[in-house]
Amino acid sequence: MSDRWTILIMREAFYGVMRYDDFRADIGIPRSVLTDRLKRLVDAKMLERIPYREGNSRTRYGYALTDIGQSFGLPLLALMAWGDAHFAEHGSAISIVDRSTGQKLKVAIVPEDAPELGIREVRIVPNLPEKES
Repeated sequence: MSDRWTILIMREAFYGVMRYDDFRADIGIPRSVLTDRLKRLVDAKMLERIPYREGNSRTRYGYALTDIGQSFGLPLLALMAWGDAHFAEHGSAISIVDRSTGQKLKVAIVPEDAPELGIREVRIVPNLPEKES
C-alpha cells in the first residue's frame, strides 16, 4: 500500500474528506483505482466504512480514519514537511496548528521526555495567499 494514490487518499482523509465522490474530485483518481485502494485501506483497518444517507436517497458509505489510520498522521505530516522544504516553490499549502491554542506547529524530532501532542490535538488549516496592498 505504498503507492502514491494510497498516500493521497490518506492525506485527503486527514483533511476531513469522507465521501467517495469527494476523494475522486479532489485527487483525480480513476474509479477502479479508488475502489481498490479504499478496500485495501479498510482491510488494513486504516479506514472504516461509515453508512450515511442524504434525504430519501439510498444508503451510501463514507470512509473515516480509524485509530490505526490516525496514527499514520505523523509519518504523513513528516512526508508533507519534507516535500514542502524541497519542492514547494511558494511555501506550504497548509499549516499544522494546536487545536486548543491555534499555535503553529512543526514536525520535528524531540527529546524523549519532551511533551507531545497527539494527532487528534492538531488541526490542518489552509495557508491562504496574502493579499497585495
